[in-house]
Amino acid sequence: MIITPKNTFEPNREYALRIVKDNIINMEIKPGSLIGEQEIATQLGISRTPVHEAFLELSKSRIVNILPQKGCSVSLIDYELIKESRFLRIAVETALLKEACDVATEEDIQKLYANIKLQQFYIENDPPKFLDLDNEFHKDIYVACNKLNCFYMVSLMSLHFDRVRSLSLKTIKDQKLVSDHKAIADAIAAHDKDAVEAAFAKHMSRFDLDWDIIKKAYSEYITE
Repeated sequence: MIITPKNTFEPNREYALRIVKDNIINMEIKPGSLIGEQEIATQLGISRTPVHEAFLELSKSRIVNILPQKGCSVSLIDYELIKESRFLRIAVETALLKEACDVATEEDIQKLYANIKLQQFYIENDPPKFLDLDNEFHKDIYVACNKLNCFYMVSLMSLHFDRVRSLSLKTIKDQKLVSDHKAIADAIAAHDKDAVEAAFAKHMSRFDLDWDIIKKAYSEYITE
């Protein structure tokens, strides 16, 4: 498990949630694995209570299953849950991106372009860092539209889709994600709602092309 330092003023519950969630998404904690509260608490240097609370929060999205007196098991990659989380994200972010065309400031847009420059480097050199930047790119659009709470709600359900995004970065060599993000940023900068909707639809359709390859490469982690 990869453990990063605790952020300043970060509550123990949020710290445990962040570390466990990131390790599940990046496949450091494999689907089907058993993880115990005391094990995680010891590694993070915190008590069991915030770890227990983090497990309960993750169980709401069914990314883990609580096992009484044992901790929890990490769910296998479930195609139906991926489809649901993807459906939710498409529904919310299509509307969000159209709103961004109206309300995003020049500062907001330049922040997106700065993020894209970093993506170009990290997509080849550090896939987990790229995934963080990818999430930050989308989060910045929520912030520009004053919809940060929506981002957190969508993110919890998106964990199932995020695991597949992580596997895609490890499996698919010809990635188009950075160019997709630039097309989205360009459309927002041009205040073009039709273009931003088309760019985002193309971005999300990558999953349809990648799924069969991922399913074949990681069949032991997938249930349909």
